[in-house]
Amino acid sequence: MSHQIFVSAAILFVLVQTAGANPVSRRATITGGGGNGRCTVQVSVDHSAEVEISGDMGLLTTIAGQPASWRRFQCNAPLPSNPTDFRFLKTQGRGTMQMVQDPRRTGGRAVIHIADTQGGRSDYTFELHWRGPFGGGMARAMEACQDSVTHRLNGDGYRYVAFDRMMPADNPGRNDWITGRASGTRDFRTTHFSFSCSVDIRTGTVRWVDVRRR
Repeated sequence: MSHQIFVSAAILFVLVQTAGANPVSRRATITGGGGNGRCTVQVSVDHSAEVEISGDMGLLTTIAGQPASWRRFQCNAPLPSNPTDFRFLKTQGRGTMQMVQDPRRTGGRAVIHIADTQGGRSDYTFELHWRGPFGGGMARAMEACQDSVTHRLNGDGYRYVAFDRMMPADNPGRNDWITGRASGTRDFRTTHFSFSCSVDIRTGTVRWVDVRRR
C-alpha cells in the first residue's frame, strides 16, 4: 500500500510540475526593421510542446515531459495578421517541428508543434519569414540552400542530413550569403560540416555552395 501511495504521489508531482509550466508567454525583442519580416524563435523542449506566435507575443505550452522554456524570441517586426509570402523554416533540432496553424488562415497566429522522442532536453530553433514592403525571397533562398547542401552531401555518400544551425547574412545586396552547420551519416559514422551559400534574395535561388568538414 505504501508503495502505491508513493508511486501515485510521484505521478501527481510530475503532473503538477508540468501543468504549472503551462503556458509561458514572452514578448519578442524587436531589432532592425524595414524590408522583409523575420522572427527567430528558440526553445528548449524535453518531450513535446507547442509555440504560438501572434504579433510580437509568443506563447509556449508544454504538452508532455518537463516544462519547456524560452531561449530566444527575436523579430525585426511583429508578425502581421495576414502575412504575404509566409514561410516557416526549421534551422535546429534533433526531433520534428511542424506548423499546425498557418497565420495566413488564422488571422496572424502561427502555431508550431515540436516533438522530441529522444531522452533528455534539446534546443529547437525555427524562423518565420514573410514579405515586407520591398519584396524578397530569403525563406526560399534558405530552403534552396538546404536542398543544395543536402544534394552535395548525398552525392558524397552521406545520408540522414540534419541542419543544426543556419543564419542569413544581415547585409542584403548583390552578394547575399547564408551560412550554417549540418551533419550527415556515412558508414555508420556521423560527420559534422559547415557550409555557405551565395544566394539571390530576389529570386530565392542559390548561385554557389561550399560545404566543408568541421
